[in-house]
Amino acid sequence: MRINPSILSADFANLASELERIHTADAVHVDVMDNHFVPNLTIGKPVVQAIANSTTLPLDIHLMIADADRWAPEYAQLGVDSVTFHVEASTAPVRLARELRAAGTKASMALRPATPVEPYLDMLGELDMLLLMTVEPGFGGQKFLDLVLPKIRRARAAIDGSGKPIALQVDGGISRDTILRAAEAGADVFVAGSAVYSAPEPAVEIDVLRNLALGGH
Repeated sequence: MRINPSILSADFANLASELERIHTADAVHVDVMDNHFVPNLTIGKPVVQAIANSTTLPLDIHLMIADADRWAPEYAQLGVDSVTFHVEASTAPVRLARELRAAGTKASMALRPATPVEPYLDMLGELDMLLLMTVEPGFGGQKFLDLVLPKIRRARAAIDGSGKPIALQVDGGISRDTILRAAEAGADVFVAGSAVYSAPEPAVEIDVLRNLALGGH
């Protein structure tokens, strides 16, 4: 059970100290938004590089950007641990996943809540992680969508059936109230933003969330 806090909820004016506050995390989830694929604009490659230089934690880059085929490989070249692209923004997801792995990073693919997982199950072997959004991507602090739980269960069954060590990540509305439901459905990597950074001690909250998720297995 891995907890990857989203720095979307952090104080961007003090990123170095904000990263230190989540030192118990398994990785740092970095949301890159372009105001095209989603209606929000966040950060780009220079800030991702600065984050990488400011922490020893692995970076879990989530690209919510248009034309992922063109841009995602450039993020892989920054030396991050994992790069996630949205299948809705890729015209050649198998090729892109292979390009990311060839660049030395883990390849991860994300699906919006209404995107069915079934058309992509045959390409699970090309991925290191599958991300199922549990809110509509674009903004932090949204309410967890329980309607995604059956999709998480189907994805977990397919991953188990593949026999490959593919992580199943959920992102959106993850908190003390929702993490157990997601874990019971089969998720094993959890992105939590506001739940972590609104806590008095974010590092302690990460441990609380991890222990709650373990209760689902």
